[in-house]
Amino acid sequence: MFKSIAVRRAQGSQFIPDPRRAAPQGFRGRPVVGEGACGTGCSACVDSCPTRAIALKLTTAAPTPAAPTTAALTVDLGRCIQCGDCASACPTGKLGYSNDVRLAATDLAGLVIGVDRPTPDPVRVSAELKQRFGRSLKLRSVSAGGCNACELEVNALTNVNFDIGRYGIDIVASPRHADGLVLTGPISRNMADALQLCWDGMPEPKLVIAVGACAISGSPFDGSEALDRSFLDRIKPTLYVPGCPAHPLTFLCGLLDLLGIPS
Repeated sequence: MFKSIAVRRAQGSQFIPDPRRAAPQGFRGRPVVGEGACGTGCSACVDSCPTRAIALKLTTAAPTPAAPTTAALTVDLGRCIQCGDCASACPTGKLGYSNDVRLAATDLAGLVIGVDRPTPDPVRVSAELKQRFGRSLKLRSVSAGGCNACELEVNALTNVNFDIGRYGIDIVASPRHADGLVLTGPISRNMADALQLCWDGMPEPKLVIAVGACAISGSPFDGSEALDRSFLDRIKPTLYVPGCPAHPLTFLCGLLDLLGIPS
Protein backbone atom coordinates (compact mmCIF):
# COMPACT_ATOMS: atom_id res chain seq x y z
CA MET A 1 0.00 0.00 0.00
CA PHE A 2 2.77 2.44 0.91
CA LYS A 3 4.54 1.65 -2.35
CA SER A 4 1.36 2.43 -4.30
CA ILE A 5 1.01 5.73 -2.46
CA ALA A 6 4.65 6.61 -3.25
CA VAL A 7 4.14 5.83 -6.94
CA ARG A 8 0.98 7.95 -7.08
CA ARG A 9 2.75 10.83 -5.38
CA ALA A 10 5.67 10.63 -7.80
CA GLN A 11 3.51 10.43 -10.90
CA GLY A 12 0.82 12.87 -9.85
CA SER A 13 -2.53 12.87 -11.63
CA GLN A 14 -2.32 11.32 -15.10
CA PHE A 15 -5.85 12.35 -16.04
CA ILE A 16 -6.01 15.01 -18.78
CA PRO A 17 -8.92 17.29 -17.88
CA ASP A 18 -8.91 19.30 -21.13
CA PRO A 19 -7.44 17.47 -24.16
CA ARG A 20 -7.57 20.57 -26.32
CA ARG A 21 -5.18 22.43 -24.01
CA ALA A 22 -2.74 19.55 -23.53
CA ALA A 23 0.83 20.07 -24.76
CA PRO A 24 2.81 16.85 -24.29
CA GLN A 25 6.47 17.59 -23.64
CA GLY A 26 8.97 15.91 -25.93
CA PHE A 27 6.33 15.03 -28.53
CA ARG A 28 7.39 15.59 -32.14
CA GLY A 29 4.15 16.91 -33.55
CA ARG A 30 3.30 19.50 -36.16
CA PRO A 31 6.15 20.42 -38.54
CA VAL A 32 7.05 24.10 -38.55
CA VAL A 33 8.05 25.73 -41.84
CA GLY A 34 10.05 28.89 -41.16
CA GLU A 35 9.86 32.06 -43.21
CA GLY A 36 13.58 32.13 -43.95
CA ALA A 37 14.80 31.49 -47.46
CA CYS A 38 16.07 28.13 -48.60
CA GLY A 39 19.65 27.85 -49.77
CA THR A 40 20.16 28.37 -53.47
CA GLY A 41 19.40 25.14 -55.28
CA CYS A 42 19.01 23.28 -51.99
CA SER A 43 16.65 20.31 -51.87
CA ALA A 44 18.10 18.56 -48.82
CA CYS A 45 14.73 18.26 -47.07
CA VAL A 46 13.05 16.74 -50.12
CA ASP A 47 15.92 14.32 -50.67
CA SER A 48 15.89 13.23 -47.02
CA CYS A 49 12.12 12.61 -46.77
CA PRO A 50 11.42 8.86 -46.99
CA THR A 51 7.71 9.31 -47.77
CA ARG A 52 7.71 12.17 -50.30
CA ALA A 53 5.78 14.34 -47.85
CA ILE A 54 7.74 17.50 -48.70
CA ALA A 55 7.20 19.49 -51.90
CA LEU A 56 9.48 22.26 -53.04
CA LYS A 57 8.22 24.56 -55.78
CA LEU A 58 10.58 27.18 -57.14
CA THR A 59 9.01 30.53 -57.95
CA THR A 60 10.44 33.67 -59.54
CA ALA A 61 9.32 37.05 -58.28
CA ALA A 62 9.56 38.80 -61.68
CA PRO A 63 10.04 37.56 -65.26
CA THR A 64 13.65 38.77 -65.59
CA PRO A 65 16.89 36.81 -65.55
CA ALA A 66 18.07 38.76 -62.51
CA ALA A 67 14.90 38.16 -60.49
CA PRO A 68 15.43 36.31 -57.23
CA THR A 69 14.20 32.74 -57.04
CA THR A 70 12.46 31.56 -53.89
CA ALA A 71 11.15 28.18 -52.80
CA ALA A 72 7.61 27.50 -51.65
CA LEU A 73 7.97 24.57 -49.27
CA THR A 74 4.99 22.51 -48.12
CA VAL A 75 4.60 19.44 -45.91
CA ASP A 76 1.78 16.95 -46.41
CA LEU A 77 0.80 15.66 -42.96
CA GLY A 78 -1.08 12.83 -44.63
CA ARG A 79 2.26 11.42 -45.77
CA CYS A 80 4.58 12.69 -43.03
CA ILE A 81 5.79 10.06 -40.53
CA GLN A 82 7.37 12.71 -38.28
CA CYS A 83 10.78 11.06 -38.46
CA GLY A 84 12.59 14.39 -38.17
CA ASP A 85 15.08 13.64 -40.97
CA CYS A 86 14.12 16.83 -42.82
CA ALA A 87 14.90 19.07 -39.85
CA SER A 88 18.30 17.44 -39.43
CA ALA A 89 19.10 17.74 -43.13
CA CYS A 90 17.99 21.38 -43.57
CA PRO A 91 21.14 23.57 -43.55
CA THR A 92 19.24 26.82 -42.93
CA GLY A 93 16.97 25.63 -40.11
CA LYS A 94 13.85 26.34 -42.13
CA LEU A 95 12.21 23.14 -40.95
CA GLY A 96 11.51 22.13 -37.37
CA TYR A 97 8.87 20.55 -35.18
CA SER A 98 6.50 21.72 -32.46
CA ASN A 99 4.68 19.66 -29.85
CA ASP A 100 1.29 20.67 -31.28
CA VAL A 101 -1.10 17.69 -31.40
CA ARG A 102 -3.97 19.49 -33.18
CA LEU A 103 -3.29 17.92 -36.58
CA ALA A 104 -6.59 16.34 -37.68
CA ALA A 105 -8.56 17.60 -40.67
CA THR A 106 -11.73 16.75 -42.56
CA ASP A 107 -10.13 16.98 -46.02
CA LEU A 108 -6.85 15.75 -47.45
CA ALA A 109 -6.04 19.21 -48.79
CA GLY A 110 -6.36 20.58 -45.28
CA LEU A 111 -3.39 18.46 -44.17
CA VAL A 112 -0.90 20.35 -46.38
CA ILE A 113 0.91 23.05 -44.42
CA GLY A 114 3.52 25.66 -45.26
CA VAL A 115 4.50 29.26 -44.51
CA ASP A 116 1.15 30.65 -45.69
CA ARG A 117 -0.81 27.93 -43.87
CA PRO A 118 1.21 26.92 -40.81
CA THR A 119 -1.49 24.71 -39.28
CA PRO A 120 -3.96 22.22 -40.78
CA ASP A 121 -7.40 23.50 -41.69
CA PRO A 122 -9.67 23.43 -38.63
CA VAL A 123 -11.93 20.40 -38.37
CA ARG A 124 -15.40 21.38 -39.53
CA VAL A 125 -18.22 20.62 -37.12
CA SER A 126 -20.80 18.35 -38.73
CA ALA A 127 -24.24 19.38 -37.50
CA GLU A 128 -25.71 16.07 -38.69
CA LEU A 129 -23.09 13.98 -36.90
CA LYS A 130 -23.39 16.13 -33.79
CA GLN A 131 -27.14 15.54 -33.69
CA ARG A 132 -26.80 11.77 -34.17
CA PHE A 133 -23.60 10.97 -32.29
CA GLY A 134 -22.87 13.97 -30.09
CA ARG A 135 -23.87 12.07 -26.94
CA SER A 136 -23.03 8.49 -27.94
CA LEU A 137 -20.59 7.20 -30.56
CA LYS A 138 -19.48 3.58 -30.86
CA LEU A 139 -16.33 2.84 -32.86
CA ARG A 140 -14.99 -0.39 -34.33
CA SER A 141 -11.21 -0.47 -34.86
CA VAL A 142 -9.79 -2.38 -37.85
CA SER A 143 -6.06 -2.89 -38.32
CA ALA A 144 -5.69 -3.29 -42.08
CA GLY A 145 -2.09 -4.46 -42.21
CA GLY A 146 -0.67 -1.95 -39.72
CA CYS A 147 2.44 -2.34 -37.58
CA ASN A 148 0.34 -2.12 -34.38
CA ALA A 149 1.68 1.31 -33.37
CA CYS A 150 -1.48 3.27 -34.26
CA GLU A 151 -3.55 0.41 -32.91
CA LEU A 152 -1.86 0.75 -29.52
CA GLU A 153 -2.55 4.49 -29.50
CA VAL A 154 -6.22 3.88 -30.35
CA ASN A 155 -6.39 1.41 -27.46
CA ALA A 156 -4.86 4.06 -25.19
CA LEU A 157 -7.88 6.29 -25.80
CA THR A 158 -9.81 4.28 -23.25
CA ASN A 159 -7.25 4.51 -20.44
CA VAL A 160 -7.30 6.90 -17.51
CA ASN A 161 -5.22 9.53 -19.32
CA PHE A 162 -7.56 10.23 -22.23
CA ASP A 163 -10.80 8.53 -21.12
CA ILE A 164 -12.93 8.93 -24.25
CA GLY A 165 -15.78 7.24 -22.38
CA ARG A 166 -16.49 10.51 -20.56
CA TYR A 167 -17.67 11.93 -23.91
CA GLY A 168 -19.91 8.95 -24.65
CA ILE A 169 -17.37 7.49 -27.10
CA ASP A 170 -16.49 3.79 -26.86
CA ILE A 171 -14.54 1.15 -28.78
CA VAL A 172 -16.78 -1.86 -29.44
CA ALA A 173 -16.03 -5.46 -30.44
CA SER A 174 -18.62 -5.93 -33.18
CA PRO A 175 -19.36 -3.91 -36.32
CA ARG A 176 -23.06 -4.54 -35.59
CA HIS A 177 -22.72 -2.27 -32.56
CA ALA A 178 -20.60 0.40 -34.29
CA ASP A 179 -21.40 3.82 -35.69
CA GLY A 180 -17.91 4.45 -37.02
CA LEU A 181 -14.95 2.51 -38.39
CA VAL A 182 -11.46 3.46 -37.15
CA LEU A 183 -9.09 2.48 -39.96
CA THR A 184 -5.40 1.94 -39.25
CA GLY A 185 -2.77 0.43 -41.51
CA PRO A 186 -2.12 0.83 -45.26
CA ILE A 187 -4.82 -1.77 -46.23
CA SER A 188 -3.03 -4.90 -47.34
CA ARG A 189 -4.61 -7.18 -49.93
CA ASN A 190 -5.14 -9.78 -47.23
CA MET A 191 -7.22 -7.32 -45.20
CA ALA A 192 -9.17 -5.64 -48.01
CA ASP A 193 -12.10 -8.06 -47.93
CA ALA A 194 -12.22 -8.15 -44.13
CA LEU A 195 -12.30 -4.34 -44.04
CA GLN A 196 -15.18 -4.24 -46.54
CA LEU A 197 -17.08 -6.92 -44.60
CA CYS A 198 -16.72 -4.89 -41.41
CA TRP A 199 -18.02 -1.78 -43.15
CA ASP A 200 -20.93 -3.66 -44.70
CA GLY A 201 -21.84 -5.10 -41.29
CA MET A 202 -22.22 -1.66 -39.72
CA PRO A 203 -25.69 -0.10 -39.64
CA GLU A 204 -26.42 3.22 -41.30
CA PRO A 205 -25.57 6.02 -40.72
CA LYS A 206 -21.83 5.39 -40.33
CA LEU A 207 -18.47 7.05 -40.83
CA VAL A 208 -14.79 6.23 -41.36
CA ILE A 209 -11.90 7.75 -39.41
CA ALA A 210 -8.50 7.22 -41.07
CA VAL A 211 -5.78 7.12 -38.41
CA GLY A 212 -2.06 7.38 -39.22
CA ALA A 213 -0.08 8.09 -42.35
CA CYS A 214 -0.48 4.49 -43.51
CA ALA A 215 -4.26 4.68 -43.50
CA ILE A 216 -4.45 8.20 -44.94
CA SER A 217 -2.05 7.85 -47.87
CA GLY A 218 -0.47 4.39 -47.73
CA SER A 219 2.79 6.13 -46.86
CA PRO A 220 5.48 4.83 -46.77
CA PHE A 221 4.16 1.70 -48.49
CA ASP A 222 2.07 3.27 -51.27
CA GLY A 223 2.75 1.72 -54.63
CA SER A 224 3.40 -1.70 -53.14
CA GLU A 225 1.76 -4.66 -54.84
CA ALA A 226 0.86 -5.95 -51.36
CA LEU A 227 -1.72 -3.17 -50.92
CA ASP A 228 -5.30 -2.85 -52.07
CA ARG A 229 -6.60 0.62 -51.19
CA SER A 230 -9.72 0.48 -53.36
CA PHE A 231 -11.87 0.73 -50.23
CA LEU A 232 -10.89 4.40 -49.93
CA ASP A 233 -11.82 4.94 -53.57
CA ARG A 234 -15.37 3.97 -52.62
CA ILE A 235 -15.59 5.39 -49.10
CA LYS A 236 -14.26 8.83 -48.18
CA PRO A 237 -13.16 9.19 -44.55
CA THR A 238 -14.99 11.79 -42.52
CA LEU A 239 -11.91 12.55 -40.42
CA TYR A 240 -8.16 12.23 -41.07
CA VAL A 241 -5.90 11.80 -38.04
CA PRO A 242 -2.24 12.04 -39.13
CA GLY A 243 0.84 10.77 -37.34
CA CYS A 244 3.16 7.79 -37.20
CA PRO A 245 1.77 6.72 -34.87
CA ALA A 246 -1.09 9.15 -34.39
CA HIS A 247 -1.14 10.60 -30.88
CA PRO A 248 -4.31 9.82 -28.87
CA LEU A 249 -4.76 13.56 -28.32
CA THR A 250 -4.72 14.16 -32.08
CA PHE A 251 -7.50 11.61 -32.45
CA LEU A 252 -9.49 12.86 -29.47
CA CYS A 253 -9.26 16.57 -30.30
CA GLY A 254 -10.18 15.95 -33.95
CA LEU A 255 -13.19 13.83 -33.02
CA LEU A 256 -14.41 16.29 -30.39
CA ASP A 257 -14.14 19.11 -32.91
CA LEU A 258 -16.01 17.06 -35.56
CA LEU A 259 -18.89 16.37 -33.20
CA GLY A 260 -18.87 19.84 -31.67
CA ILE A 261 -18.35 18.44 -28.18
CA PRO A 262 -16.97 20.94 -25.64
CA SER A 263 -14.03 19.87 -23.47
